[in-house]
Order: sequence, then structure tokens, then C-alpha cells
Amino acid sequence: MKTLAATTLAAAAVVTTALITTELTVPGLAAPPAKPQPSPPPQSLPLDAQWCLGEAGTGPCILLEVARTTQQLIWGLQLRPALPALRGMLFPFAPAQPVKFWMHRTPAPLDMVFVRSGQVIAIEANVPPCMHLPCRSYGPDGAVDGVIELGAGQSQALGIKAGRAVLIRPATAPPG
Repeated sequence: MKTLAATTLAAAAVVTTALITTELTVPGLAAPPAKPQPSPPPQSLPLDAQWCLGEAGTGPCILLEVARTTQQLIWGLQLRPALPALRGMLFPFAPAQPVKFWMHRTPAPLDMVFVRSGQVIAIEANVPPCMHLPCRSYGPDGAVDGVIELGAGQSQALGIKAGRAVLIRPATAPPG
């Protein structure tokens, strides 16, 4: 899944894409054939956080990769296969801020869960892939301090709705 945490990052990505695809030509010479630009491999971050559902966190736990750096936020789940059940990626924001996410180069549909002050404030369910620009952006108008991306349909299957408490803790379950 491709995410962008801020309009500035979105603009930078569009500019970068434009720069990568622009080629210089010399008058009178044929333009060289366009060479596809290699893409870095999809990122895979450690499963070092979890969100346990149910009363007092006694239900199933969603293991989360955490995007901490600007580059990790930008790459998100780009070029990754569909997420398995009970897996996701957390995008924390401090301080809380308005964000919009998109699905550029994200081949599998996702659910985007927007969080503020330990509570789900909005869900964009079953967001479709967007392999080529332009791509639609998703997110609430207000500020959030986190976004959790899950495989499409997981928010409904797990009963996640606006108003639900969100408590992210270090992962205690072994990855696998």
C-alpha cells in the first residue's frame, strides 16, 4: 500500500515521478527508448506492536509493523501482497495532524482505520488498489494521531467501528 502522510509528501512523490519519467532529447537525434526505473523491493518492517481487541484486550490481537521514519511512511505497503488476517501496519503521527492516504502502487485492497486519542474516528473500508497516477486520497477532515492499515474486510470481520478504543502495545506474540 502506498501511503502519504501529508500533502507535501504527496507533492514530492508526484514531482519525483515526473522527474523519473521525463527524458531529455537533443534536437535532430532520436530519443532513446525509455528504460523502466527499478523499484526498491517492498519494505517489510518488524512486527513490534499489537492492537488487542475484545474486553480489556482479551480478544484477538492484530500484529502491526510500525512505519516510523519518513521513508517508511512514504513506502507503506507499496508493492506488497495482500495482508494476512490479524496483520497490519501502523502509521503514528505526533502531534496529531490531518492526513490523507492513497493506494499508489499498492496491489491489494485495504481497510484504513483512522485513530485519534486512543479511539477509532473513521474507517475507509475496502479501498481499491491504484497502480497508476492519479490516485484518490482517503482520510477524515480532522487531525489523527495514527492510521492502521489492514487487509480489506478485516475491520468488518473484527467488528472495528468508529468509537472503538485503540490501545497499541509492544508485540508479545512471536511473528509468524
